Amino acid sequence: MKQQGADPEDTEGTPDASSRPDTTDGDTADGDSADRDTAHIDEVEGDEPLLPARVHRPSDLMRLLGGVLAVVILLAIAAFAHGTTSGLEQDITKGTGQAPDLLIKIAGLASSIAILLVPVAFAIERLIKRDGLRIADGVLAAVLAHGVTLATDLWVARAAPGSIQEALTQPSPGDLHALTDPVHGYLAPVIAYMTAVGMSRRPRWRAVLWVVLLLDAFSMLVTGYTTPFSIILTVLIGWTVAYGTLYAVGSPNVRPTGRTLMAGLRTVGFHPVTASREEAADTSETGDRGRRYFVTLEDGPPLDVTVVDREQQAQGFFYRAWRNLALRGFATRRSLQSLRQALEQEALLAYAAIAAGANAPKLIATSELGPDAVMLVYEHSGGRTLDSLPDEEITDALLRDTWHQVQALQSRRIAHRRLVGDAILVDRSGTVILTDLRGGEIAAGDLLLRMDISQLLVTLGLRVGAERAVASALSVLGPDTVADCLPMLQPIALSRSTRGTLRKLARERAEREREAVLDAARQAKPAHAEHDGAHDAEQPLPDRSDKNGKADKKAVRAEQRAEKRAIDEALEEAREEDLLTQIRHEVLRIRPQAPVEPARLERVRPRTLISLIAGAIGAYFLLTQLTHIEFGPLVANAQWGWVAAAVLFSAASYFAAAMALLGFVPERVPFLRTVGAQVAGSFVKIVAPAAVGGVALNTRFLQRAGVRPGLAVASVGASQLFGLGCHILMLLAFGYLTGTEKTPSLSPSRTVIGGLLTVAVLVLVVTSVPFLRKFVVTRVRSLFAGVVPRMLDVLQRPQKLVTGIGGMLLLTACFVMCLDASIRAFGDETTSVSLASVAVVFLAGNALGSAAPTPGGIGAVEATLTVGLIAVGLPKEVAAPAVLLFRLLTLWLPVLPGWLAFNHLTRKTAL
Repeated sequence: MKQQGADPEDTEGTPDASSRPDTTDGDTADGDSADRDTAHIDEVEGDEPLLPARVHRPSDLMRLLGGVLAVVILLAIAAFAHGTTSGLEQDITKGTGQAPDLLIKIAGLASSIAILLVPVAFAIERLIKRDGLRIADGVLAAVLAHGVTLATDLWVARAAPGSIQEALTQPSPGDLHALTDPVHGYLAPVIAYMTAVGMSRRPRWRAVLWVVLLLDAFSMLVTGYTTPFSIILTVLIGWTVAYGTLYAVGSPNVRPTGRTLMAGLRTVGFHPVTASREEAADTSETGDRGRRYFVTLEDGPPLDVTVVDREQQAQGFFYRAWRNLALRGFATRRSLQSLRQALEQEALLAYAAIAAGANAPKLIATSELGPDAVMLVYEHSGGRTLDSLPDEEITDALLRDTWHQVQALQSRRIAHRRLVGDAILVDRSGTVILTDLRGGEIAAGDLLLRMDISQLLVTLGLRVGAERAVASALSVLGPDTVADCLPMLQPIALSRSTRGTLRKLARERAEREREAVLDAARQAKPAHAEHDGAHDAEQPLPDRSDKNGKADKKAVRAEQRAEKRAIDEALEEAREEDLLTQIRHEVLRIRPQAPVEPARLERVRPRTLISLIAGAIGAYFLLTQLTHIEFGPLVANAQWGWVAAAVLFSAASYFAAAMALLGFVPERVPFLRTVGAQVAGSFVKIVAPAAVGGVALNTRFLQRAGVRPGLAVASVGASQLFGLGCHILMLLAFGYLTGTEKTPSLSPSRTVIGGLLTVAVLVLVVTSVPFLRKFVVTRVRSLFAGVVPRMLDVLQRPQKLVTGIGGMLLLTACFVMCLDASIRAFGDETTSVSLASVAVVFLAGNALGSAAPTPGGIGAVEATLTVGLIAVGLPKEVAAPAVLLFRLLTLWLPVLPGWLAFNHLTRKTAL
């Protein structure tokens, strides 16, 4: 294999030139070969897209986040480890105090001059090499760093805790009544400038910079004009601002062009004529696949060349980083490799695949294209991908050949990791070639090999169906090997593109089922209308009005049952199994005892992570509020009569919740059983977000009670819609009363006016931006599909509507009275607040709790209620225990009765 090393440090000094279309890097070729190929340098075919002048590097963002985290940790150490910081400063002061005065003065003078000369000298050197964009980036970073240092100095002087102020400042040697600067006003901009212009990638300049910085820090520390923590904070601020600037404005693009590729091919002995850029595939999941070129030669067969640079390799970085965090280690690989590691891994996999007997592209040369890109040269394979083949050309022999290639890889413990349609190539002779081996694994474990089989089963199943895909796998791998992959047959183990295709198919199936149900309902209504007309024509007027009322009701019920039966039959006929289920059934026909329980691949789920973070924030807030409260005297002086009243109001809320639900269900549903379902919701609320668990449980309960699935969802949606409207109206009404209760006029408070204006601005923004408008309309339409017809059914029964709205008002009243009783249990006449204020606080806290991703709104509700009660004038010593009592009665104590009710209703098949 031929390989060319990278240029030394000056190769990255001209990024602008390498990204311009008129750049000709062929001058680097030597001898007669360069003269012969000069005429072909510019012949790059195809519409190669212009490279952007600047790119946003994920590595810059990661360094920015790392710098922010380091600043936070440093300030936390300064705030909470005061004794340690003081001892460290004393030790450093004692050690540096023995330095000779002459050495200190020389170091201070040299560093003061060099700290200004080094940036200027580097700027001149960059300008000579026509790299002015980097200098502009450095100047911008320096200006921003100076602004951040001024803001930090102001914060430390006026608002920072005393421990942080002591760690970052000390009495100035020249004026004992003044303090030194917490952050160096000139050092942080210099560090930001030098980092932004890329000095860290220049070894000589980097060495000079560190010598100057160390001299300056030493002289300032010895003379008493700074502290160790101040120096560290200054470096971190300059470093963080520099990378923040680079990520915000982008770094100059140094990606090689097609002409650079032509020159690189000549350096490894090829004589290219033309290079045409192939269409880029979706790289959202495998961003390091690189750009591909088809290259023709003067004296040989064509080549397939892949160019990988740092920017392309970083594409999809955050997705892969999340996969590494969310999935167990054996199911993931490194989220970001160096170019050298990527080059070596693909070369190793290419040779290993061919040595295993699999058909794979033959790698014949590699080379580095400067410091930021590599090139891999393959023999041209030709052919079409599996995705581009027509269905009639995908024969059983082709499927078996595909499995034979995978079997060859697995015989040598090689995992492909991406067996999707565009990674399977079929040449002109019908031979299957496996491409895109870069993400594979050598010496892979059983789990990765089984994931490959499950991925290929789904890939082939999407093209030819589950039956043919499983049959071809069984004929090559055998039933035992195929059956062992069933635990891996889950969406999380599949590629990102495959999961997207499965979601699209699921939406299409749901749409077909919905259309079938609507067609059945439309066909049933004319039949009922004809039956009713014939029945009316047969009956005399007096009989229709007086004698046959009960018969008519029975006929209506019978017709409703017939309509429901027709819709259920239509839904059953239209219901389709998803592809994964079809594959499982096909395998189980051969191996009924095969394991089907999905393997545990996820380490953590997004909802769990968000819940933990939100819960930790809420717990921290509550602990900070409770540390200054003495609960012993508070509980001893509690008024237990009000505690009992709060218990009664909490119990009454379940009856009100049942009324609020049944008011939007025209069908007959037992009231007491509905109350039991609301009690069971107290248990479900602990294991799911409040806005999700209650909706799912009520929908399931109504379905079990005989309400059709579509109508059950519509009833719960109508209840939620009415509840949202009532909630907003009550919040505005009580907010208006709160703003006017202490004033003689009826002018609304500024808070209400501000809230209304904020809502109006948000509505205008959403309606004026097409993307946001489409997003909101689509979500609302899907959420409340079928709700409007259900509301029309309810409006025809006024008693039901009164029950539903009355239940909602009563439910809110019960919770407000429970919170008010909890306040009175720990307060007295001097600490009471108006009922309107309590209602506003509860409604705001309940709204935030419904939106919070934590189960039961844990953390968000407590924080909102506590802050709200303090804001309306309640002392913190009363607000915190009152909120804890309220949450104890409405969230935690009902968990055990809710669990019992949940199990009871489950046994009775009511859930």
